[in-house]
Amino acid sequence: MKIIFMGTPDFSVPTLESLVSSRHQVAAVVTQPDKPKGRGKGIQMSPVKEAAIRLGIPVLQPLRARDPSFVEEIRKLEPDVMVVVAFGQILPKGLLELPRYGCVNIHGSLLPKYRGAAPIQWAVINGDKETGITTMMMDEGMDTGDILEKATAALDEKETGGSLFCRLSQMGGALILSTLEKLEQGTLQRIPQDPGQATYVKKISKSFGEIDWTLDAITLERLIRGLNPWPSAYTYLNGKMLKIWEADALGEKRPEERPAAACGQVLEVLEDGLAIQTGKGVLKATSLQLEGKKRLDAASFLRGFPVRPGMQLERSQVI
Repeated sequence: MKIIFMGTPDFSVPTLESLVSSRHQVAAVVTQPDKPKGRGKGIQMSPVKEAAIRLGIPVLQPLRARDPSFVEEIRKLEPDVMVVVAFGQILPKGLLELPRYGCVNIHGSLLPKYRGAAPIQWAVINGDKETGITTMMMDEGMDTGDILEKATAALDEKETGGSLFCRLSQMGGALILSTLEKLEQGTLQRIPQDPGQATYVKKISKSFGEIDWTLDAITLERLIRGLNPWPSAYTYLNGKMLKIWEADALGEKRPEERPAAACGQVLEVLEDGLAIQTGKGVLKATSLQLEGKKRLDAASFLRGFPVRPGMQLERSQVI
């Protein structure tokens, strides 16, 4: 097949590499325009563009995928299929209908569950036991197209958003070859999604990582894992941001075993962590990073920054 590949972040790269190493021809790669990034605001290419240059594939970077000039450019390439993985723009009907076999999207959930943004992080945050990858035929809706194939993955007890991201990106690279083979052979069964079973998840912003200590310990432990490595879960100690990278949810002690404590108060300073009161249960923070410092295990952190029982972890003044 002659393929146009559309993608932008590093999640998309394993699929591109899988297609290039297959019998198919990747005629062009379409990715988002270069953008300023970091403190110096230097212009940076997307991970997909970097991979395409390394692989010797022509790169297209339209400001808007719906511009008639771009649609015409794709038409002239005469693709058999377009493969889309986290491209970052809504594709118009005219573009979706160009390829002979249509446009196939790789989505990081078991559709129709978790349509929309950040499905991988939400699977961890919500405490799911399994998730996976779906290939679907794209339509004009948001992740509403017919399901083609799925591959499932069990979540580890200490799965993070980052570790699941890496696993699912590799799975997508393998699944797309199966989907394209069956699509070409005409053996794929297209399964319409049941709108009644669909769930949408919102985009995660940096502010979402600010810890609300009135939530229960189990919910907070999942949140910390789901937001690792980005945007990370954080709180404030003596006016400085304190990131919590790893934690354990502990059972609630009986009231007579400890005095009443406010949510976010440090109950105990242990050898391997800080025991912190939550809305229900105790959270033990085992990997921390104070603003301007390196990430450390709890023992190393406490040697450089003494924490005492009774100290209060707080939220920022602007929520």
